[in-house]
Amino acid sequence: MLESQHDHSTSTTSGRIVAISTSTRRGIPKSNREEVRLIENWGLEGDIHAGEWHRQVSLLAMESVQKMRDKGVPVRPGAFAENITTEFIDIPNLTIGTRVSIGESELEITQIGKECHQKCAIYYRAGDCVMPREGIFAIVKRGGVIRVGDDVVVHKIPSEHNHVQIAIGAVNS
Repeated sequence: MLESQHDHSTSTTSGRIVAISTSTRRGIPKSNREEVRLIENWGLEGDIHAGEWHRQVSLLAMESVQKMRDKGVPVRPGAFAENITTEFIDIPNLTIGTRVSIGESELEITQIGKECHQKCAIYYRAGDCVMPREGIFAIVKRGGVIRVGDDVVVHKIPSEHNHVQIAIGAVNS
């Protein structure tokens, strides 16, 4: 089992993919897949949320899914409509502009959390949903095939660049 790692010399952390999920319609739980192709500047092949916009790929930590399980909601990865479910990475605390490598692919974080326009079935059952607070979104900078079990490497950006990246991201939202 891969453990969380932090290397101060390269400022990276790593974890792994627990699940990859796609759907052909909006507003439904996604179906789990063993592998999928990330398409540069588009998103996951065959996913409804792919396209030329800033939320091509969604990510959620398995630890966030577990929070809902602990509240008695029997959810699985993909139930929150996230594309990539990870473990051992502090997904909710990544910053805009952070780069994430999965195999030969690379993502760039573009949004933290989202507004929940309609309360989902999970919200009505548990009175809460983690995706609006703890889910993040990215664009595909470099495509390739990703698989369940692949390592996920987060390349932290220096903190002096975070403010610039966040300001740029806010302007382009």
